[in-house]
Amino acid sequence: MMHPERVHQLIAGGLPCEHLQVSGDGHHFEALIVSDSFAGRNRVQRQQLVNRILQQHFDSGELHALSMKTQTPEEWRSVGRG
Repeated sequence: MMHPERVHQLIAGGLPCEHLQVSGDGHHFEALIVSDSFAGRNRVQRQQLVNRILQQHFDSGELHALSMKTQTPEEWRSVGRG
C-alpha cells in the first residue's frame, strides 16, 4: 500500500511544483498539482506528464488510481488560491 506522502514525493521528484497537495486512502489518491510545466499543454497532456512520472508504480499495482487537478501557477492564482 502506498501512502499519500510517497505519491507526493514521486510527483515532486519528477516535476517542479509551485504547489502540490496529495490525499488518499492507500489505493485511491487525489492530487492538486500546480506547475509551470503545464503551460501550453491541454488537460490530457498535463495528466499524461504526471502519469509518466508514476508509470512504474501503476504498472506494478502499487498505485491503483490517481485523480488529479492540474494547473499552471497563473491558473491557480486566478481562482484565489495563490
